Amino acid sequence: MANQEKMRVLSIILGGGKGTRLFPLTKERSKPAVPFGGKFRIVDIPISNCINSGYKRIYLLTQFNSYSLHMHITNSYNFDSFSHGFVEILAAEQTIEHTSWYEGTADAVRKNFLHFKPQNPTHYIILSGDQLYRMDLRAFMKRHLDSGADVTIATTAVNRTDASGFGIMKIDSTNRITEFMEKPAPDMNIDSWKIPQEARGSLPPEKEYLASMGIYIFNAPVMEEMLDNSMTDFGKEIIPAAIKTKKINSYIFGGYWEDIGTIRSFYEANINLTENTPQFNFYDENEPIYTHMRNLPPSKINRADIHSTITAEGCIITDCKLEHCVIGIRSVIETGSWLDGVISMGADFYESDEEKQDNAAHNRPNIGIGHGCRISHAIIDKNAHIGDNCSINVSGNHYDDGDHGLFYCADGIIVIPKNAVIPSGTVI
Repeated sequence: MANQEKMRVLSIILGGGKGTRLFPLTKERSKPAVPFGGKFRIVDIPISNCINSGYKRIYLLTQFNSYSLHMHITNSYNFDSFSHGFVEILAAEQTIEHTSWYEGTADAVRKNFLHFKPQNPTHYIILSGDQLYRMDLRAFMKRHLDSGADVTIATTAVNRTDASGFGIMKIDSTNRITEFMEKPAPDMNIDSWKIPQEARGSLPPEKEYLASMGIYIFNAPVMEEMLDNSMTDFGKEIIPAAIKTKKINSYIFGGYWEDIGTIRSFYEANINLTENTPQFNFYDENEPIYTHMRNLPPSKINRADIHSTITAEGCIITDCKLEHCVIGIRSVIETGSWLDGVISMGADFYESDEEKQDNAAHNRPNIGIGHGCRISHAIIDKNAHIGDNCSINVSGNHYDDGDHGLFYCADGIIVIPKNAVIPSGTVI
């Protein structure tokens, strides 16, 4: 079994639940389908990690707002018949055995064994659909095989403050996991859970605890055995139970990893891409991040002052100023506008002359950002119509989190929802 060429590995990406922490970006799409980095979707990250590692049999489990995700997967991932590769979505379905929705991560996998088992897999890799990281899954698999473990869990080192937000692992000097604790209280003494010196390697000294990344490798018979019950969640139920009876090891991942499950973390991960040396690197030709090839024209810049900004394909930007922005596909930004720390997701299409005439007849701005706008630290979802001389998040106003009619406030960040119409002169 130590020969990876003889293995039959299935990669299973968990699409998550309703994505309430990413609302309103998840109002009309699932978490994995949320646009990221100007031209990508969040789901492109784990899929690309799998493809770049040579694991090309990939299932994506989802049940909420899956249409956008279906379209993206269909348009993006098509393997030739010789590669035996695929990316397939398995949405919750009713069968003779199961009539309910997915009730948790483990339950979602269990309900799809009828699709998995006929392929006679030797191993399952379980991945999350809303994390930002690069991982060589072959190295992960090699460590799993060499250790003789039944299950290996990818972990990341965290400090004491962050430890309260994760499932924490206690390991021995051989990286075997001996105990698991879900989100220890901030005032709880967990000194005995610190990473043993023998396992620390070059980890930063302030990061003394191991947090589960929600990424697992299971020997196939072990996972099928561990899911032969009614437990619904890997992190809260399956893994703690497995520690008592199986050999569960930790694979300490030392690279950049970010859970982008909230508006704040999503915003910060995007804006970090505009730094001179971003924490996540899209510019690796040997291990690219794959996505939908749209064949759009190059972006056209009609004079602009642009600093530390990413612009995707198909944009038309005219005589404006952009600082630390992520500008998505087909974005149109008109004369005199100033954007600072803005994520603009762009548009799904270019408006025709007839559509622009209809906009004018109904006093509705065109899709894009109009003349003379000032926008700071905001997320503008796709197909938003923002009129002239709008001011967004620069007036000093403070809003409670929630729906404010024309916009949402989430984690203190202004979000203009998909297809929103912001009349000219609006001040938010």
